[in-house]
Amino acid sequence: MDITPYKLLAERLDALPNGFPPTKDGAELRLLARIFSPEEAALAAQLSPEAESPDAIAARIGGDAAQLRRQLKEMARRGLIMVYRAARALEYGLMPFVVGICEMQLNNMDAELARLFENYFQEAFSIALAIKPQFHRIVPVGKSIRSTMEVRPFETAADLVNAAQAWAVQDCICRKQKALIGDPCEHPVDICMVLSSRPGAFDGSPTLRALTHEGALATLRRASDAGLVHSVSNNQKDIYYICNCCTCSCAILRGMAKLGKANVVASSAFVNQVDEALCAGCEECAKYCQFNALTVDGVAHVNAVSCVGCGVCVPACPTEALGLVRRPNEEVKPVPETLGDWAAQRAMARGLARE
Repeated sequence: MDITPYKLLAERLDALPNGFPPTKDGAELRLLARIFSPEEAALAAQLSPEAESPDAIAARIGGDAAQLRRQLKEMARRGLIMVYRAARALEYGLMPFVVGICEMQLNNMDAELARLFENYFQEAFSIALAIKPQFHRIVPVGKSIRSTMEVRPFETAADLVNAAQAWAVQDCICRKQKALIGDPCEHPVDICMVLSSRPGAFDGSPTLRALTHEGALATLRRASDAGLVHSVSNNQKDIYYICNCCTCSCAILRGMAKLGKANVVASSAFVNQVDEALCAGCEECAKYCQFNALTVDGVAHVNAVSCVGCGVCVPACPTEALGLVRRPNEEVKPVPETLGDWAAQRAMARGLARE
């Protein structure tokens, strides 16, 4: 196998703010070779992260525009590159590996690809997880926040669902990947949510199951009841997905649980608080905490450093002794306004020059 196109693509992906760290034994190249043909890898390596028309790409890199258009359309269909709806035609751009190419391989995932993902995760993904701002940010369900607290629209999962105009769900690629390598977890699979500001955006989708607004809220409740943590992209505007995560399968949260990387996700603006007069010391809450932030010694105690403010434990408390309260202002991490702002901050943290 000629590794040249895959090496070029790997270097190009690592030059994006998200990162795609190399490994000593070339695990990232074997992973790309399973997803891209050599010709596709060579083309993707020449794309810009900014949207371009096929004509503009052909003028820049050479080749026949009509043939290039067909190739780009097929690559976008398979989740290898980004596609944008421009005024008159489709435009295309390079997509990060995470969050991006990786998550788009749900229908392509088999045991071989699952093992390649796992090898790469174990060898190099922790490097990308350690960089700030983090990929994901935790958001609680609004009902877990004490009613006296100020809540901003981008701070809770229910508000994000309510603000959207279209909703859909698909299987969790992380749980599918872990199951294919023989290490499944008990959490529900059909739980990853996608949002859009365009009504009917997911109608007729071959890969997503469209939901009503009520169905989206029900999916959120089902995730909460299963003890899953709601996380979104680490920005305020135009959030288009809600991952319902666990530390046993989620590639990002596993960085905390399995690789020992602290703060791999940005915590919410909230922290758990115990009303000791109501706490019965039953330890039910501790069963739901995936971050070891709760201990019970007669009454529950919260480790504010470990608590990410997800609120998963709050509904589990039979005496309603738990509730999220806002952290002191100096402890609340600023959230980049847009995904572009996030990318600029992360590029600066990695010492990258933005295109």
